[in-house]
Formats: sequence, structure tokens, C-alpha cells
Amino acid sequence: MSRPESNAVREVACVGAGTVGGGWAAVFLARGLDVRAWDPAPDGEAKLRETVASAWPAMEHLGLAPGASQDRLRWAASAEAAVDGADFVQESAPDDEPLKVALLERLDAAAPRDTVIASSSSKFLPSRLAARCKSPERVVIGHPFVPVYLVPLVEVVGGEHTSAEVMRWACDFYTACGKKALPLKREIEAYLANRLQQAVLAEAMSLVEKGVCDWDDVEEAVTYGPGYRWAVVGPMLHRHLGGGRGGVRHMIAHFGWKGPPGSEVEFIDAVERRWSGMSIADLERWRDARLLGMLDVFASYPDPGKRSG
Repeated sequence: MSRPESNAVREVACVGAGTVGGGWAAVFLARGLDVRAWDPAPDGEAKLRETVASAWPAMEHLGLAPGASQDRLRWAASAEAAVDGADFVQESAPDDEPLKVALLERLDAAAPRDTVIASSSSKFLPSRLAARCKSPERVVIGHPFVPVYLVPLVEVVGGEHTSAEVMRWACDFYTACGKKALPLKREIEAYLANRLQQAVLAEAMSLVEKGVCDWDDVEEAVTYGPGYRWAVVGPMLHRHLGGGRGGVRHMIAHFGWKGPPGSEVEFIDAVERRWSGMSIADLERWRDARLLGMLDVFASYPDPGKRSG
């Protein structure tokens, strides 16, 4: 079997059918693909079908591909049966490294020779996960964010043996499934987005311990402050807009640069290259329009949490 084009995949195997695996199954089914799934839990099939049914209204809201149907989900008798003949494999077993290493070895032995195998791991190095695979060049990390069927980001991470062609193919396939594929330039534990989240949590723990705030304060500080902005503006654009009409150059000249000496040149170049076609005024209008849209929507969904104390 030769690997199909990334936009010509017809059958996907989902091995591991918990919250993450079930979310992936919903994504693939919504794209009109056939899905064969397996999980060792006795009630795995029932829970998977429940997860997909629960996610389906969201899939319908986002738009289903022609032929998309929950009826295209089939249950396999084993992991090997699930991947037999699959065009793509998404492994979503619990984040236990020895378990994943052993499972990926089984999937590598049973899946067609050219089929890309992706792990939903949230932290392990792909080189270690694929250590016992005979074809480690086709193994990648495809790390999603819960709920998988709504949050677009998928971090694609290759190991020391992963081929560049497999990395490109995996990114193209996830993009064809409506995801935002983000390939990392090299492997690192916990990848990119989780490391950023961990940094925020570590600082929150430190501030609570010092008595600066309590956990309710942390929750509100994030969700009512940077949480809104982060959905629209990341660190690069924030620095660019923070400089007013002078942009990122004025921001750094006025507030300084806290990174390694000289690295601000690369940062400025990256900012100006990415947004070279828009003025600061245009970017501000774009930002404000998206923020207003979020505020309008969120006003219809009151916060269900009750502040403690």
C-alpha cells in the first residue's frame, strides 16, 4: 500500500476511545471519513458512541462534509484489527509512557507500511515513544486540546527518525480535517502550548502561596483579562499594538527588551514580516471587532462558577 494524498484519506483508526480519542473520532467522522476504533475498556464502544453523539451538534454547527455520518463509526475487536488497512492512525491511550511505547510497537507492526501513526501524547518525546517501532520514521505526535472537536490547535512533533515528508503529510492531513496544525522545529517534552500553560500555572501557584491572591482571583484574572485577549492577540501582536502608532519598535524602545541581547532584532523582523500588509490602525480595528464579537457571545452565557469564600 502506498500512502494516499493527505486530502484523499478515507479510513482512520482511532486507538484509545476516551475523552481525547472520542473527540478525534467526532472530528474525523465530521469530515466524511470512515472510523474504526478500539479501546480495551469493556464499555469502550458505548462510551465512544456517547461521546461522538454529544459532540455531533457542535460538528453540525461547524459544518459537516458531504457524507459525514455517525454511522461510519465501526468498532474493532483489537488494536491490530482497528489499524488493518487504515490510511491514518490516531493513538489516544492514557499518558503512560511504557503503555504508549508498547502500544505503538503493536500498531507499527499491524498497520500498512506507509500509514502515518500519530500519538495524542501531551508530553512524551516522540523518539522515545517510537523506540520499539520498526518504522519510526512514520511516527509523529499529533497533540490536540480538549475539547478536541472544538479547539483547533494540533501540535505536530517529529522524533529523531521522523521523516520530513511524514511531518508535512501529517500537517496537511490535520489541516484538511479543519485543524490548525503547528509543526515544532524539534522535539521537546510537553511541546509548546502545554509549556506555556505550565508557566502560567506555576506563577499562579507562587502568587497564591505568597498571599498575593487566592485561586478565585487567579481564575478571574485570566478569564476576564488576558484570556480574552489571548484568543485574538498573542505575544507578538500584543507587543506590536502596545507600541501605538510606532508599533513594535516603539514598544521595545520605550519598555526595553527582556530577552537575550540582540534577539529583539529577530523578534521585530518576525512581527513586521507577519503583519507587513496592515497598518496599526487596521490591526486595532480587527482586534476590537473580534473582541466585541466574543463579548457579545459571552454575554449570553453567564459564568456558571460561584466564587468561593
